[in-house]
Amino acid sequence: MADTRPVYLRLREQIAAAIIDGSYPEGEMLPSVRAFAAEQGANPLTVAKAYQQFQADGLIRVQRGVGMFVREGAAQALRQAERETFLKDEWPDIRARIERLGLDPADLLDHA
Repeated sequence: MADTRPVYLRLREQIAAAIIDGSYPEGEMLPSVRAFAAEQGANPLTVAKAYQQFQADGLIRVQRGVGMFVREGAAQALRQAERETFLKDEWPDIRARIERLGLDPADLLDHA
């Protein structure tokens, strides 16, 4: 199934995952908009929109003339938000499918 979300949301999700897993550690500088756009084959304006959302959410800070930095606590805040979104929006459908297929939680763990 193709991901139909806007590109900036997909990029935002990718950046959030990198912050959560420590690829972009707290206190460290994010790649520049141009560098990240080139790496992803995306339009720099699209990357800037994704970065702006992190700034609006207070997860990064901008140091004029230097770059954008991951704020302390950003990984935990993102992890918590991702958990809430998963449990609210994704888990009910996954749980219903598990039940529909007659899967037991032990079956799932055996295939992890």
